[in-house]
Amino acid sequence: MIRTLFNWLLRGLAAATVLGLGALALGWYLSSHSLPDYDATWRLPGVEGEIEIVRDNYAVPHIFAGSDRDVLFGLGFAHAQDRLWQMTMTRRLAQGRLSELFGQETFEVDHLMRALDLYGVAQRTAARQSEEVGAQLQAYADGVNAWLELVQDEALGRGAPEYFLFAPVIAPWTPADSVAMAKVLALRLTDKASVETLRARLSLTLDDPARLADILPVPPNAVMALPEYAGTLGVAGRDFAALEAPLPAHPLSPLAPPGLAGASNAFAAAGSRAAAGGSLLAADPHLKLTAPSPLYLARLELQSGGVIGATLPGVPGVIIGRNPDLAWGVTASYLDDQDIYIERLAEDDPGSYVTPGGTQAFETRESVIAIANAAPRTVTLRATRHGPVIPGNHFGAASVTPEGHVATLAWTGLETDDRTIEALLGLMRADGIAPAREALELVHAPALSVTLADREGVAIQATGAAPRRGALHTSQGRIPAAGWVARNDWQGYFPADENPGADNPPGGIVISTNNRLTDAPFPRHWSHDWGDSHRILRGSQLLNDREFHTLDSFVEAQTDTVSPAARALLPLIARNLWFQGEPAAQDTIERDRQIALETLANWNGDMTQHSFEPLIYAAWTRELQRRLIVDDLGPLSQLLSRPDPLFLERVFRDVDGASAWCDIRPSTAVETCEDVARLSLDAAILELRERFGGRIDSWRWGAAHLATHRHEVLGRGNWLDWFVNIRQETPGGDTTLMRGLTAADDDAPFANIHGAVYRVVVDFSDPEASVHVLSTGQSGHPLSRHYDDQSLLWRRGEYLPMSLDPAVARGGAVGITRIQPQENDDAR
Repeated sequence: MIRTLFNWLLRGLAAATVLGLGALALGWYLSSHSLPDYDATWRLPGVEGEIEIVRDNYAVPHIFAGSDRDVLFGLGFAHAQDRLWQMTMTRRLAQGRLSELFGQETFEVDHLMRALDLYGVAQRTAARQSEEVGAQLQAYADGVNAWLELVQDEALGRGAPEYFLFAPVIAPWTPADSVAMAKVLALRLTDKASVETLRARLSLTLDDPARLADILPVPPNAVMALPEYAGTLGVAGRDFAALEAPLPAHPLSPLAPPGLAGASNAFAAAGSRAAAGGSLLAADPHLKLTAPSPLYLARLELQSGGVIGATLPGVPGVIIGRNPDLAWGVTASYLDDQDIYIERLAEDDPGSYVTPGGTQAFETRESVIAIANAAPRTVTLRATRHGPVIPGNHFGAASVTPEGHVATLAWTGLETDDRTIEALLGLMRADGIAPAREALELVHAPALSVTLADREGVAIQATGAAPRRGALHTSQGRIPAAGWVARNDWQGYFPADENPGADNPPGGIVISTNNRLTDAPFPRHWSHDWGDSHRILRGSQLLNDREFHTLDSFVEAQTDTVSPAARALLPLIARNLWFQGEPAAQDTIERDRQIALETLANWNGDMTQHSFEPLIYAAWTRELQRRLIVDDLGPLSQLLSRPDPLFLERVFRDVDGASAWCDIRPSTAVETCEDVARLSLDAAILELRERFGGRIDSWRWGAAHLATHRHEVLGRGNWLDWFVNIRQETPGGDTTLMRGLTAADDDAPFANIHGAVYRVVVDFSDPEASVHVLSTGQSGHPLSRHYDDQSLLWRRGEYLPMSLDPAVARGGAVGITRIQPQENDDAR
């Protein structure tokens, strides 16, 4: 009996194993069919002449054709071959149609995107483009659609392996889709609305308003103090007490929490500061780490000459790169391009709101959101003269909206008079700094700081539509403003030629690390909040310490892992602890504290992945930040869990009484900053012992600072993680030039979640020696060897050649795709 049962169990196990292996093999077979053939020849309608797409050794397409139209057709074709899922998901995001695939979990994201009407804005913007720009957008769309038709006609694996798991219905690409890609990028690169609500929530929470300047410093040259938030709305602070908490961020949401919008480094040296006499430029945009990378490498052979660099899948152009005469890099400029308005509902008519001239009816429309495995939901969307009403608690708006009011969003990205695509097309054809700056005046959103270098000179230029606020604006855009007060309204935009910038400064060096661009007071302030105050110090030091630079010195600066924040903070927070303590027994917290302090005293601040000092520093400052703020801010402290060096420095220098944060309010004793520093270090060591073992010398920063380039759909907590996510130990930290922003959460607090997704260094003394690299690889297909083949180079601080020489691309080509005009009904 037992033997028979055993035999049946054995047979069942064998059958299950065979079925499992068969299912895996079938999945592998079907998925591999969506890998594009880079050596194919196609005859397609809509092309003027032969297009040649040469894929170099890393599958970077070098696109050659007889006209710019065909080159852009080829770029659309290549983007669709390698990044179709990424493109269509971004389009679905813009349209508010994610829930059709992912069900209820993305409903709130769709609700927001329908409320913003971002795709409708993109359609109206596309319709307003010039005939020439429209033709280029259409050429690109034709290339995308040509690949979609081939996938369908030739049964090429549905175009992307993800479409074996989700409905493979893909609408044709349109020019509006490309504009929508730029609009989504603009939304991802700003956090100004969220920062406004955070500042308002802090002002409502803190008992001492002066302490707000510690955690969100008052900008220099402020012409007025920040008003009391509730008072600006004519309500009492208690009216906010029971309001809802912010929604947890969904991985597919385009909204960045405060401090997690775009970041970047870009710097350049004029020929007078270069050892070989030719200008140099380096750039590395920082975004959320994903697989595949948000960017894609390509070389285009235009009629104006070759151009090579990073493209955004879905958009026809090189957004960071070089041509024979010009190189350009971009960073987020942190323009104050969003305002939240609190609108007061009319007392006798909830369908109207109060304006300076009386009540006005909301603009109202209904939208049906289809939801997978559930009934569709109809939502009523409202808008005011300032912009759309924000649904739910996106941007944290509901948390600062009293009863009888609604919150609306004013944002430059919702304008349709937007020629940003035209600016991009002009920039990559510019043959020098002057024509490049002229093209950049057309940028509306996203707002960027563009670093430029031609063969001899350098420049830096802030771009984007800067809202003109009145000098008497009640909040200056630092907190949500009363929508019924006329002086709070935007008064158009400042002229683009008045945006901050510098052309060939006397020192021959320009640098942008999301640092302050201008000291002009409000309303010409550009921004109240900036993305960096420490990388700029280290970058300026490295660039100015040398009289002459080379490509190698620029690579060294771009991949530098020394933390200026660590060098500044440790002498403050440890200054008394270094000289205290008595001999302690092995394996006690006192002994571990002594070891940690001794090693930190001799540490140079280099956040190398092989050392343990960076881990102790990161854990200590994280715990220190938590202990300083949790008793004052409660749950709100979770939004400020990442150590802020400026805040910690203010506290330990007791700037304007900031040491008050050190006293733990619920306790009867009065704690000093030294007490809190010691308690925080002990707690940090205990946490590290639990996570990484009891021996301090066995800890490694790289093991904790693990970068996970995550597939945003398939890589979230399931068995597919190990197939679609790319994991690497990395150096760097929150404030290093080789930036790796920590997660600052409880699960993996030191994980690297936000960093350089592309690096480029251009040398005009020998342009063909220029180099660049992506964070992952060209392909979005996990079964492709080009899915992650650049990631190891990226981690090591190594690069690929950035050559415009066709022979270099052909010499190591993995395939050459030829697209020829269709002469008959044959598709191949």
